[in-house]
Amino acid sequence: MRKLKSSELKSTCDPALFPFKTTEDYAFEKEPLHQERGVSSIDVGLNIRADGFNIFVCGATGTGRNTQVDKAVSEIAAKQEIPDDWLYVNNFVNEDEPIAISLPAGRGIMFKKDMEELISELKFEITKAFESEDYETRKQNLLKEYKEKRDETLENVENQAFKEGFVLKQSATGVILVPRKGEKSMTALEYDALTDKKKETIEKTKNDLHIKIEQILSEVRAMEKAAKMQIKDLEQEIALFSVKHAIDELRFKYREFNGVLEYLNHVQQNVVEEIDAFKEEGEEAPVAIFGVKGAPKKDTFRKYQVNLLVDHRHSNGAPVIKEQNPTYYNLIGRIEYVSQFGSMTTDFTMIAPGALHKANGGYLILQAMDVLSSFMAWDAIKRVIRNRELKVEDINEQFRLVSTTSLKPKPIPSDIKIVMVGSPWLYQMLYRYDEEFRKMFKIKADFDVEMERDEEKMKKYAAFIKVRCEEEGMRHFERGSVAKIVEYGSRLSADQDKLSAKFMYIADVLREANYYAGQSNAEYVDVAHVKKAIHEKMYRSNLIEEKISELIEKNIIMIDSKGAVVGQVNGLAVYDMGEYMFGKPSRITARTYMGKNGVVDIERQVKMGGNIHSKGVMILSGYIGEEFAQDAPLSLNASICFEQSYNGVDGDSASSTEAYCLLSSLSGVPLKQSIAVTGSMNQHGMIQPIGGVNEKIEGFYHVCKLKGLTGEQGVIIPELNTKHLMLKDEVVNAVKKKKFNIWSVSTVGEGIEILTGKKAGKKAKNGKYPAGTINYLVSRKLKEYTDNFSKKDSSDKKRAKKKTTTTKKKTK
Repeated sequence: MRKLKSSELKSTCDPALFPFKTTEDYAFEKEPLHQERGVSSIDVGLNIRADGFNIFVCGATGTGRNTQVDKAVSEIAAKQEIPDDWLYVNNFVNEDEPIAISLPAGRGIMFKKDMEELISELKFEITKAFESEDYETRKQNLLKEYKEKRDETLENVENQAFKEGFVLKQSATGVILVPRKGEKSMTALEYDALTDKKKETIEKTKNDLHIKIEQILSEVRAMEKAAKMQIKDLEQEIALFSVKHAIDELRFKYREFNGVLEYLNHVQQNVVEEIDAFKEEGEEAPVAIFGVKGAPKKDTFRKYQVNLLVDHRHSNGAPVIKEQNPTYYNLIGRIEYVSQFGSMTTDFTMIAPGALHKANGGYLILQAMDVLSSFMAWDAIKRVIRNRELKVEDINEQFRLVSTTSLKPKPIPSDIKIVMVGSPWLYQMLYRYDEEFRKMFKIKADFDVEMERDEEKMKKYAAFIKVRCEEEGMRHFERGSVAKIVEYGSRLSADQDKLSAKFMYIADVLREANYYAGQSNAEYVDVAHVKKAIHEKMYRSNLIEEKISELIEKNIIMIDSKGAVVGQVNGLAVYDMGEYMFGKPSRITARTYMGKNGVVDIERQVKMGGNIHSKGVMILSGYIGEEFAQDAPLSLNASICFEQSYNGVDGDSASSTEAYCLLSSLSGVPLKQSIAVTGSMNQHGMIQPIGGVNEKIEGFYHVCKLKGLTGEQGVIIPELNTKHLMLKDEVVNAVKKKKFNIWSVSTVGEGIEILTGKKAGKKAKNGKYPAGTINYLVSRKLKEYTDNFSKKDSSDKKRAKKKTTTTKKKTK
């Protein structure tokens, strides 16, 4: 038990530690690392190329996770080779399955342009070839030869028919034979005048002749077909001559790439087979029907285009992709559609890449929460890691009742290092409930929220400040203001031996201090600017704190800072508003009386107390039993309550406070209302450290200041919390001027002595406490309860027995 000195309430930073007058003068090679453990883990994960060595970076927001990940990944990616470009081209064998081709970085766009130039050249060369005199001559010779043979054959047929007494005529249904009379065909009257025998002879001859004519006409059709084939062969010969020369140039240019060579072979074959498309002049305009423009003619040459999916021509090293919106399609890519007359159409040129395609051969950085909150995104990432390939799929196919035809692009081999950034609890959830996560993310990079406060780390703070000033164009900081930032870092970590590693909050104060320095036209940021920035930051968030203080000042929330009351003490609680935390006192009362229920926690009974608070009350019951119920059972009813508490209570930091209140009620000794108490306890009566000690002390100090400082007011804290003290200068100065006090204690006995001014009393070998001590008075009160309860219990048993005897006599 001791009263703390003002020098123990805060760890100051000596500006003389820094070897500069302003950060502008501070020289160092590069910004030193602030998170050695996390950065080292990231470095290991980035350099191991084995399967599953992806990285999960976990830590609190503001610890520099993303900054360090970006820096580490960018540095290692810049030293690595640029990966290949990836293209999708038409599959001339199965158009529903476009083919993926890879080319060295920068050659993808080159091949795309080469194919565009090739098709343009082929349009010209093929048209020119088919307009040439040689082609026309050879074609006309083939046609002439066919016509001569056809005409000669048909003439022979006609002569033979004439010889047999028929005239050959053409009709819509084919060739017909008409009997002749002389040089002319018979009329119907002339034919009817013939005898039946003559008619029978003519019909027989006609049928025989028909059979011969059909055989000859079949030969003519075969000749026509052969002629067409010869013309087609001629066209393909001419086309092949024109196409092969142009494509051979590309074959030589891309001779090292088998995928391109195979594709060019298919292009050549398809061009030759569909040479008519190149012979057509222009494109037909769409027809308007009832004023509505019709569908445009299909682009015949679209199938020869190249879809440059990933282009690395401007890359320097391996790609580093940060996907801010990791939806399924943004990660895995998509197949786009265009609407034409109510139907949706697509082709290989409408395959769009995802972040995984862009990061292939490099690194993909993702925010874990964004991935897990996006439908099917996490499954897509695991599938890519598991199969080591990128496959563009329409997610809707998995949920359609009716299967529809769609593109199924050939998958692309993947080689991606994935870095996910998230909170520690998210890592634990994935590790516990997703077995594949353990295999796929074998590197965990932990970012701490604090670091040791030594000379090296304080100089790192100074380096951090200089780098921020230079990167963001802020004014440089004087070394006194740097020292004040160091103190602020210890305040954030609530530890005199630690500095906060939440650099986001440090950077925010730097920016605000720079702003106030600009407001005062200062060349450098000084201590006053830093203090103002910290004060204004709190002022923007402490509206609720001021409202509660106002209620306390008006005694609407009843808090005493003077006098002494039995069974009543000022506890301390912390209000967490997210960005801002503050402490305020809360009145705790205890009432004791004879009974068998033990210590009753009113907050728990009405379900306003949390589990940890209830645990603290049970620990208190164990302590009371250990101290005062070794010789006889407790005959005690005690109720403990947080007065004017309407929002629930949790935590065990008030368990020692409740013990003091209970001891006061049992002993009848009043507790000083000028002192507030915080600290948890164990069943041995030892005081344990708690959180928010600075906010609690400052909260009670503010209340005492409102009601008037007397020099007797103060706060009792656990001895183990003294190293966590980083109090505001106002509180430190008040203690220094003896207007406010802070005591540290290690046991319940030490605390009760401060609150009552009486000795707690230690148990002698005979189990008794010294007369007049607090524990003596408590023990005596509990003995009275036990004796009185025993007498009452004995009396109740006698009355019950007498009543039973009387009832039996009446029954007889």
